[in-house]
Amino acid sequence: MTKRLVKSKNKVIAGVCGGIAEYFGMDYTIARLVYALLTIFTAFAGIPIYIILWIIMPDR
Repeated sequence: MTKRLVKSKNKVIAGVCGGIAEYFGMDYTIARLVYALLTIFTAFAGIPIYIILWIIMPDR
């Protein structure tokens, strides 16, 4: 069985961070915290990346 990167049902906004957490087998809160910190420390480059992932990641 192959792993697929899909949006999670455990969603806050669109399920992108939850989907990434499920794919890598980590806690949802940690994935969201890492995303928030990376967004802040990269001059908010995470916002357009999140929107792009929201559009291209398939639903479950």
